[in-house]
Amino acid sequence: MKKRLMAIFTAAIMGVTLLAGCSGGSSSGDAEKAAGFDASADFEEITEQARGTKVTFYGWGGDDKRNQWLDTVVASSLKENYDITLERVPMDIDQILSKLSGEKQAGTEEGSVDVIWINGENFYSAKENGLLFGPFAGYLPNYKSLIDAQDVENLYDFGYPVEGFEAPYGKAQLVLMNDSAINPETPKNTDELMEYAKKHPGKVTYPALPDFTGSAFVRNVIYDISGHEMFADMEADKETVRAAIAPAMEYLKELSPYLWNEGKTYPASSTLMDNMFADGELAINMSYSPYSVALSIADGVYPDTARAFLFDKGMIGNTNYMAIAQNSPNKAGAMVLINEILSAQMQASQLDVLKTLPVVSHELLSDEEKALFDAVDTGKGTVAQDELLSKRLPEMPAKLVPIIEEIWLEEVA
Repeated sequence: MKKRLMAIFTAAIMGVTLLAGCSGGSSSGDAEKAAGFDASADFEEITEQARGTKVTFYGWGGDDKRNQWLDTVVASSLKENYDITLERVPMDIDQILSKLSGEKQAGTEEGSVDVIWINGENFYSAKENGLLFGPFAGYLPNYKSLIDAQDVENLYDFGYPVEGFEAPYGKAQLVLMNDSAINPETPKNTDELMEYAKKHPGKVTYPALPDFTGSAFVRNVIYDISGHEMFADMEADKETVRAAIAPAMEYLKELSPYLWNEGKTYPASSTLMDNMFADGELAINMSYSPYSVALSIADGVYPDTARAFLFDKGMIGNTNYMAIAQNSPNKAGAMVLINEILSAQMQASQLDVLKTLPVVSHELLSDEEKALFDAVDTGKGTVAQDELLSKRLPEMPAKLVPIIEEIWLEEVA
């Protein structure tokens, strides 16, 4: 199976023109024909190769609802439609990359990892170190028909070119939350947040970096104070970055005495901060899952009066992706799995069950497919999707993120 699948992709992986076609999506047909490769026919062959096999999905396992969705909805669809068995393997991304790196160093041709849930600096590292298989995204039927391949978030992951080495999984966006019954105030910018913290000392904080949500909040503070345009092509030089974010670091240092525990310590994780908010210890919470407030209300963790809100200038959003390990033992099954998750049915199910922003383009959906999304109730306390997307700010280049986290640790923590 592996040799046959690799043969299918030989021209694609070696051809620069075809590589651009995969990442661009549209107009890739001529390149495919020039390479002697008919993507639609060959995907049918790949699907047949995958029948009766097992495919593994490696990723963070801390979201019980997502775990259940993968184990039931996705797994059932794969089994029923393709006779493919899905095995979900919960593992943190640093452990996954360490595993892949170790296998590469050992020369392991067939490892145990097929699909990886990944994005940002982890994708940058994995791709740069040759741990990923591709380009593959442009050959997936649902990618070609439902994904806007020219959208900047499908071309770049944290500013780093995707080039067909990953396919979108779901969209995330930072939101702030409060309990409107206790305090109706919703700070609309960093200045108002400072005044709010002074007025309610000890009731505001954010997770300690490098927690993913805490890091995103700090980057959002940087954007609100200094803007985001300058970072798009900034060199990964620590002193250059330090100078650019200096006003935001000064702001965070000024904010610290008014935070929970007077800023002497910060919650170790977004999960801990979420528990503190649910217990009433904090007045403001934050999440990179824009509809998570609805899930917490539905589960009885938050009161019905909890609600999400945004800064006026916008909030950082990103896309998380699915990639395939370079030494995946079942690349055919991996492609079928990713293609299935990109279907309108699965994306609508993800929005309904997990409250995850879909990655499919609304304009590319059929009327029947649009109805699937229109029927979804995103729940209580959420910001409307149109407002979320209108205030969606781009992520910083992946190479800048660890530098910012390091500077925060030096100057603020």
